Amino acid sequence: MRRTAIIAAAVFTLVVVAGVLHYTHAPPVAVFVLSGVALGGVAWAIGIATESVGAKFGPAVTGVLQSTLGNLPELFIVVFALSAGELVVAQFSILGSLFANALLVLGLALAVGARAAEDGVMRFRKRLPNDTATLMLLSVFVIVLLGLSDQVGDRASRHQVAISVVGAICLLVVYAAWLVGYLRADLRTEQEPVEHAHPLLPFPWALALLAVAGVSAALVSEWFVDAIDPAVQKLGISKAFTGLVIVAIAGNAVENVVAVQLAKKGHNDLAVSVVKNSVAQIACFLFPALVLISLLFSEQLTFVINPVFMGALALTAIAVWQVTGDGEAVLFEGMALIALYVVLATLVWFE
Repeated sequence: MRRTAIIAAAVFTLVVVAGVLHYTHAPPVAVFVLSGVALGGVAWAIGIATESVGAKFGPAVTGVLQSTLGNLPELFIVVFALSAGELVVAQFSILGSLFANALLVLGLALAVGARAAEDGVMRFRKRLPNDTATLMLLSVFVIVLLGLSDQVGDRASRHQVAISVVGAICLLVVYAAWLVGYLRADLRTEQEPVEHAHPLLPFPWALALLAVAGVSAALVSEWFVDAIDPAVQKLGISKAFTGLVIVAIAGNAVENVVAVQLAKKGHNDLAVSVVKNSVAQIACFLFPALVLISLLFSEQLTFVINPVFMGALALTAIAVWQVTGDGEAVLFEGMALIALYVVLATLVWFE
């Protein structure tokens, strides 16, 4: 617990320094970089606090809490980006979270888990991977359908916002139905003792850390978004790369590296659960929820995306299903997912 307290203190020191730089009008690049690092630290703190809070309720609830609260940084970044009219950053932040978790983090977890297994094969229960693949494919169906309509310019393309709202509601309803069934089935299953990736905090301390981390996530996200425009111009990178890679890794992948630690210890089901829950929630809860929230702003978020990323998203869903659907994974399969992410990030770098 002492080590956790020291790291938490360092994280919130970073938050304070980022705030000082923001309010003293320091160079935008400094604010951008430090806010990005602080964002990763806050995501870690939320993960620690959520794991400790969820330990009182069992592994199923813990997984859902980790996915829900672990996505707070992404939620705040997208909301602030929409309020600032940064539609590209908002959209690519969501897509980046999907790609980072489904390809990079999952690939790392599978590769490490396979290396740790005596026979070189990482084994895990099939249900969650297959459920997640179905939810991802449903989300991809909505995205591809709207994207194709936009590309051909048919009559429906003039109603992208309305169709996106209907799609968002459908995705939320399906996700809720899946979540209820998943939790009920898990509660009926006899649970084995769970080894946590980090030492658990006392419940009151965990709640306090969660509250402070949640407020910090909102503040740091606002500072980060404010610095994006001048910083990317100075650094010569695109907003697409910022959203798809930098924001995704800082705000999401850092928190989910816990899955890699669990895989290394041989807790395969829990490792896959951490990543897969996050992927399902981003695709079928966070994205549609933000589509509905965006109706409050002048810039509306829709499911219409660039055809290149439509294809990348569809292939990601298929690749993840192929690799994890049989409940087994070997080293090269994990490396293949990582390779897909590296190629995609390289492509976005040159966009």
